[in-house]
Amino acid sequence: MAEITAGLVKQLRDKTGAGMMDCKRALAESEGDLETASDWLRKKGLAAAAKKAGRTTAEGLVGMTVGDGKGALVEINSETDFVARNETFQAMVTEIASRAAEADGDLDALNALVLKSGRTVADEITNAIGVIGENITLRRTATLTVEDGVVGGYVHAQSAPGLGKIGVLVGLSSNAADKARLADVARQIAMHVAAASPQSVAVDDLDPELVERERRILAEQALASGKPESIVEKMVEGRIRKFYEEVVLHEQVYVVDTDKKVKDVVAELGEAVGAPTTVTGFVKFVLGEGVEKETSDLAAEVAQLAGG
Repeated sequence: MAEITAGLVKQLRDKTGAGMMDCKRALAESEGDLETASDWLRKKGLAAAAKKAGRTTAEGLVGMTVGDGKGALVEINSETDFVARNETFQAMVTEIASRAAEADGDLDALNALVLKSGRTVADEITNAIGVIGENITLRRTATLTVEDGVVGGYVHAQSAPGLGKIGVLVGLSSNAADKARLADVARQIAMHVAAASPQSVAVDDLDPELVERERRILAEQALASGKPESIVEKMVEGRIRKFYEEVVLHEQVYVVDTDKKVKDVVAELGEAVGAPTTVTGFVKFVLGEGVEKETSDLAAEVAQLAGG
């Protein structure tokens, strides 16, 4: 049997676009013959992955897992929402999400992890492309860790446990013994983040350039109204406070109880559990966020096919 070298595997990968483990297996099955190995991959549907690599992927699923003081999110995209309802696709996203915490937000590290199939995450996705018939990409991953406290999570538009269109993690730092109470409130705050989309936990966490730009715009608007400068300054400060209420988690009206701000809820929680409690951070993934979706003109496509 011919020796299966790394160079030979790379040659087959470059030729077919299939995953490294699949190329190695194909060469082993084909006794090192590149053409026979290429045919083997085509029969398995794995070589098709390379042809689909350029297709836009804006659908798919956000997967979430929450453990002991740590949570992780992944976004795995497909071309159509139909694939997101595929049980094979869902099972793959679930398994990858369950391992994502090990990668600590490093996409390359996550791609290199070996799953139950014996394939790496990257090769598992390549395999899924061949099986499912659509381009699939692991777009991003993130983790949130709390040394003493809990990480709570929420998935919106859930299609299966831990899978949906929006995923949010929220960290609460507290040495309170009642972790269940902390986790419950962390999940509720995660629901709030999903709905209210804050940009930072506290005012001091906001990007100073963002605040200054907002202040300049508000000042110009106030001056344009013809008010004297002494009044303008007060108007700007009032509107900046309103801006904070819109974009800062602590200052936002709590969606679960609109009589309170989020900072009030956290303070009350600390009193209830008998220990100071703070929000350490949050992470929010919205499926397809920032991906430019392709639009098609069906009439134009039909006309082109018909030669018109």
